[in-house]
Amino acid sequence: MSAPTWKWFIEYTHPTQAHMHGVERFIYSGQTKYQTVEIIDTDFYGRCLILDGKIQSSQYDEYIYHETLIQPAMILHPAPKNVMIVGGGEGAVLREILRHPSVEQIVMVDIDREVVELCKEYLPEWHQGAFSDPKVQVHYMDARKYLKKTDEIFDIIFMDLTEPLDDGPSYLLFTKQFYKIASERLAADGLIALQAGSFNPRLIECHAAICNTLTTAFPIVRSYWNFIPSYDSTWGFALAAKTLDPLQIAEEEINRRLKERKITELKFYDGETHRAMFAIPKDIRKAKEQEKRIIEDDRPLITY
Repeated sequence: MSAPTWKWFIEYTHPTQAHMHGVERFIYSGQTKYQTVEIIDTDFYGRCLILDGKIQSSQYDEYIYHETLIQPAMILHPAPKNVMIVGGGEGAVLREILRHPSVEQIVMVDIDREVVELCKEYLPEWHQGAFSDPKVQVHYMDARKYLKKTDEIFDIIFMDLTEPLDDGPSYLLFTKQFYKIASERLAADGLIALQAGSFNPRLIECHAAICNTLTTAFPIVRSYWNFIPSYDSTWGFALAAKTLDPLQIAEEEINRRLKERKITELKFYDGETHRAMFAIPKDIRKAKEQEKRIIEDDRPLITY
């Protein structure tokens, strides 16, 4: 029996490494002011959002990525009310935050209106109508400029952005200078959580540099990680805080808070999962210790 004939999407993770995905249907392909956008249906992962040649999320496993990014910080905070999102165009970040009954306002700032509009149209399973919630405000502008001009104080800032490469649209939102601005807009017990690059020990420089840079503005900085199937990779995240430490909250307390907040529909995150995500393997700890770079406005992270 002959193998099926596929059209292929090839995602390069390194000049000598790539992942291939069999494409059932090309839904959209175009160029916004800031980035290339593709939306495809794959046989294995369902619908996928691709920005600048990198899969951002897939229908099959987006819940893993988004619960990992959002729920640890939301549960760690005793009563998050005012939350900011930087990026998050799919709307799944909104969906996860809105599970928490204490939330009164979410300010989402994304520079690329076209991507958000495409996600509203083509990725309804991600946002599930979250953009229409009255608690949500969406601004289409540079998030750094927004934070510099606003006098709002946030409990949590989430950053769901592409990697901080020097030629990308987001690197100025990963610098020492930006984290200082963000820290000043956070409450005394405020948190910032973000996707923070590959956790592959051969590619760890991006994650390590982000964590090093966060330490210039926050006394508590913790790495955490998960395997994201559609990335075919372990992926790094970072949580930085002024007072709250994700290593100090007990598994039982996480489960108690989830029950108290009546959050029963999560597919991935709970106390046991939290404990596993913040346990960092020895090789990654060693590689992080060897990387000393700090990202600054005039010293971007230059990597593949």
